[in-house]
Amino acid sequence: MLDSPYTDLERPPLSQAALTKAVVRPGSLWSRLAVVDRTGSTNADLAQEAGRGAGEGAVLIAELQEAGRGRLGRVWTAPPRAGLTFSVLLRPAVSPARQGWVTLLVGLAAASAVRRLAGVDVRLKWPNDLLVGERKLAGILAERVEDAVVVGMGLNVSLRPEELPVLTATSLTIENAECADRDPLIRAVLREIETHYRDWIAAGGDADASGLRAAYAAASATIGRQVRVDLPGGSVLEGLATGVDASGHLIVRADGADHALSVGDVVHVRSAKS
Repeated sequence: MLDSPYTDLERPPLSQAALTKAVVRPGSLWSRLAVVDRTGSTNADLAQEAGRGAGEGAVLIAELQEAGRGRLGRVWTAPPRAGLTFSVLLRPAVSPARQGWVTLLVGLAAASAVRRLAGVDVRLKWPNDLLVGERKLAGILAERVEDAVVVGMGLNVSLRPEELPVLTATSLTIENAECADRDPLIRAVLREIETHYRDWIAAGGDADASGLRAAYAAASATIGRQVRVDLPGGSVLEGLATGVDASGHLIVRADGADHALSVGDVVHVRSAKS
């Protein structure tokens, strides 16, 4: 894990009291919020709480995450206070067949908040990445714990080029964002998640009735692209990503047939128009 040369004036800590006052209120989705100096994994911590019966709406933010995980066992690292590393605990009362939308919903909410607040054109790579161009700004990991879903995100805010975990990553500072202040960013992201989540739940998890599928498609960097998808078991599917179905699965047209994919590591090959 990288140590940060920045002072608190340059990378100030988040205030648990201020954030709690801003987002935890009567009638809110968010029931409690905690900011910790460091932890192994915010997802693992909230998963333990979910297993003990914790209610919906817990938010855990870590200034430093020492054992962050992405999809497929990848490691997620960032210097202290250089990003937003947080997890939320949800208990979506919808059909399990529709719960695949949780990851996409959180990604859409975060992208919307960042575009509005930071003025950066953030797009969504199915199923769990936020991109600027083809460079990764954030990653999402959703994990089911009995009837709960814990969703974690790592969003690069003030990382410099030499601090990036991989060469294909980026940060809001690198992208000359209009806002790289973590406090208003996390407030905006949590509010967007709440708005999308409430609409989706009110529609019984129906991504069309809630407007979620249309909004996701409009923000997608994957739909309309030629893709290569590495599938579990080592097989590979290459074709045109044509959309996302009612369950949140990616539809890839290959060899004259449509394939609905619930998992897979997607590589964007080229634009459909190229």
